[in-house]
Amino acid sequence: MTKEELIQGISKGDTRTLSRSITLAESTLEKKRELALEVIEHFGPQNETFRIGITGTPGAGKSTFIEAIGMRLLQDKNRKIAVLSIDPSSGKTHGSILGDKTRMNKLSSHDRAYIRPSASGTQLGGLAKNTRLAMLLCEAAGYNTILIESVGVGQAETEIAQLADIFTLVLNPGGGDELQGIKRGIMEMADIIVINKADGDSERQASLTAKEYSMALHLMPNKDITSNGDHVWIPKVITASALNDKGIDVFWNKAFDFEKQVLGNDQKAIHRKEQMLYWAKKSVQDLLLAKLGNYSEEIEKGLKEGKLPEALAKQIIK
Repeated sequence: MTKEELIQGISKGDTRTLSRSITLAESTLEKKRELALEVIEHFGPQNETFRIGITGTPGAGKSTFIEAIGMRLLQDKNRKIAVLSIDPSSGKTHGSILGDKTRMNKLSSHDRAYIRPSASGTQLGGLAKNTRLAMLLCEAAGYNTILIESVGVGQAETEIAQLADIFTLVLNPGGGDELQGIKRGIMEMADIIVINKADGDSERQASLTAKEYSMALHLMPNKDITSNGDHVWIPKVITASALNDKGIDVFWNKAFDFEKQVLGNDQKAIHRKEQMLYWAKKSVQDLLLAKLGNYSEEIEKGLKEGKLPEALAKQIIK
């Protein structure tokens, strides 16, 4: 498809054109990716959208939770939801299951919802390489609420916070060991912590886990959302049962409180500009890393000559 055809299709909200555009953005071929960038630049930034990043421990029910909050929000006729789900890639076969449309069958069949699974590939941080571009294309297509589901929890999986307006952490009941395992890396980034599966025999345990996390959060400094520290948000801990549709309204109430309290009065624009700085630097790093292969012979020769890796790096940069 030509650039004009892609722009026209996205303007009409055509999901096939949107999917093709995202495929171009994810391509390793420079010409295809450049075409996707030109389409994104045509539409420019969409500042009236709401981006929600979601991560969590394996088996915490992230997909079920996303479907529950998505279906609830779609009761508002003015909402269009795009779900960008990142699946882990195998270190051996490099393949991914990409089964989120199957897990979210109700949401995937809704005419105001769009689900796009992507493989993480070799990327660290919980996202795919071009998740940000996919998000911008979805916003250009008229999706005003973007739900981004990262691979799964890890201490280093905080990059999603550089993409979303609000960062949600979904956990299982029984958090003692998880508190030790997650530590501060991911906890400090979360704006809302959801203890999911608060039903049946696990309901009491979920309440105890929520109390444990609330106590742990009190030991951390309050989160400054903006660089000047004017807007401080105390992370909220709630219990929910996505399976029984419990706690879904509470989640949205907290999320909209965050949007009003922290992202209001042009603070969202400031927040996103700070994120843009991160992605600009990361793009430069990615380009430099991509060029590293051109120096393979020079590196091997230098090592044979007994040069230190640090000295070689300095020599190459010069």
